[in-house]
Amino acid sequence: MNDRRTVPLSRAAWRLLWVSRPRFWLYLAGPTLVGLVYAVDSLDALLTPLSMGLFAYFLVPANVLLYGVNDVFDAPIDRTNPKKSDRELRYEGGRLTPVAVLFGLLLAVPLAFVLRPLAIAWLLVFFILAVAYSAPPARLKTRPPIDSLSNGLYIVPGVVAYVAIAGGHPPLLIVLGGWVWAMAMHTFSAIPDIEPDRRAGIQTLATRLGNRGALAYCGLCWVTAAACFALIDVRAGLLLGVYPLLAVGVGVANVSIDRAYWWFPAINAAVGAIITIAGLWGLAHA
Repeated sequence: MNDRRTVPLSRAAWRLLWVSRPRFWLYLAGPTLVGLVYAVDSLDALLTPLSMGLFAYFLVPANVLLYGVNDVFDAPIDRTNPKKSDRELRYEGGRLTPVAVLFGLLLAVPLAFVLRPLAIAWLLVFFILAVAYSAPPARLKTRPPIDSLSNGLYIVPGVVAYVAIAGGHPPLLIVLGGWVWAMAMHTFSAIPDIEPDRRAGIQTLATRLGNRGALAYCGLCWVTAAACFALIDVRAGLLLGVYPLLAVGVGVANVSIDRAYWWFPAINAAVGAIITIAGLWGLAHA
């Protein structure tokens, strides 16, 4: 016998899952895992409640928070955005998403009781940028070039994880390189939205630079990121060098950015996996 009460619950769970952008989960959880791997001094330390709790939080709740705020305040723009017709879900009102965002914030409260003060400070940086990016009055996403600069927030979970375990900051060049890499990823992701944003009167770095200019900006940022990593480890720099090559390839081959944009979850996962496996290898053979 069908229980009617299970239908709304299952539908709500599906919508929240879609709001969290499963194909982008690793954009927050990946840096968290990398931060943990390079902060611990043994493989066993990756299985502590703190390590697993940080990874679990940035895997789903933090994504619901980040993208939920975006969906609520972007609802008027998203009505004309074709990307929301098939690959993403439009926010159409209701309390479910706002409540889920609040719940995502509340789930971080227990972390405040176990994290070091410096890690808490970085966690606050993540929350401030995650909300201010989409929500008024700041609405950083409409203030180029701050829209790009603020998207360094995607590597902040990795800094939080590293500081929580190691007690100090990761190398500054790694933070800088990761931040600039995230800035490029943001602008690249905004290129498919140029026309919908222009129709809605929304200013972004991508709308100001146009397709070619934005792609060139992404390539420059990715070159900078690769150089920062290379100063720490040449192999890491060479690995990050795949991104400016992709930017050049997309431009030269005249590949649609709308199409190329959806390659990056897999590319980023592969690059992140190589960096993570290298760290695990070092731990296993320390």
